[in-house]
Amino acid sequence: MDRADLAMAVSGAPHVLVVAGSDSSGGAGLARDVETISAFGLRTCLAVTAVTVQTHVGVDRIEPMPANLIAEQMRAAFAANAIRAIKIGMLGAEEAIAAMAAVLRLHRQVPAVLDPVLAASSGRALLPDTAIGAMKHELMPLCALVTPNLIELAILTGSEPASHEPATLRQGHMLLKAGCNAVLVKGGHAGGVEAADLLLRPDQVPMRFAAPRLAGTMRGTGCMLASAIAAHLAAEGEMDSVDEAVRQAKRYVFERYAAATTPGDNNVLPQRNPSEGGHLT
Repeated sequence: MDRADLAMAVSGAPHVLVVAGSDSSGGAGLARDVETISAFGLRTCLAVTAVTVQTHVGVDRIEPMPANLIAEQMRAAFAANAIRAIKIGMLGAEEAIAAMAAVLRLHRQVPAVLDPVLAASSGRALLPDTAIGAMKHELMPLCALVTPNLIELAILTGSEPASHEPATLRQGHMLLKAGCNAVLVKGGHAGGVEAADLLLRPDQVPMRFAAPRLAGTMRGTGCMLASAIAAHLAAEGEMDSVDEAVRQAKRYVFERYAAATTPGDNNVLPQRNPSEGGHLT
C-alpha cells in the first residue's frame, strides 16, 4: 500500500463492499465489479463467496467459500473501511446466505444491491435450487434493491419468463409482496429494438429505463449494472437517489459496451443515448 492508498483508507474514504465470486476469465464477477466501481472514482473491499474456473464460454469448476469465512471477510471490511454501499453477486451456497444476512442486519443503514445470480452466461447453475428460497426470504428483504433479469425473475416467482411488459410488471410486484424493498427488472433477455429495465417500488409508479438493444452476446453486464448502482449510492449517500442511481448505471453500461474494443467484448455502435427514464402509466 502506497502513501496515497493508506491516506484514503485512514481518512475514511467511501468504499463499496463487494460480496461475490471470482471469474478467472475476468469477464464477470469480482473483476467486473472492481473495474466498474473504480470507474466511478470509488474504492472497493471484498468478500469472496466462491472461486470459479471459467472462460468466456463455460464454467469448469466452482469452489464455494465456507460460510463463516464469508462473514469474517465482511466483518473485517466493515472494521477497516467506511463502507457506504454493498454489492452482492454470486452467493455460493445456502449456508452462506444466512451468514451474509447476519452481517447485513448489523449494518441496516448501508444500502445493499443484490444481483441474484442464478446461472452463468453459459447456463451452468451458480446457486443450488435449495438456496433460492433462503435468498428470497432471508437476504432480499435486507437489500435496498434487487436486480433480476427476466429469467431470474421467473425462477424467483415460480413463473414462466415474461413475454411482454405487463407480465414483467406482475412478476416484479410479486417480488415486492414477498418482501423486497425495490426491484429493477433487467430487460436484456427480452426482444425488440430497445432493452428496457423496469424499476418497481412499493406505492410508487414504476419507472422505465430504455436504451437501444446492442448486437452480440455480452458477459458481465449484470455485474456492471449492480456495481454501478451501488457506486452511485455510495457516492451520494442517499437512499432516495435509487432512480438516479439506476439512470446513471444504465448509461454507464450502455456506453461501456457501445465503445467496447477490448478482447472478449463486442464492438458495437450506439444508435442513440439511453432514455432518461420515465414513469409508466
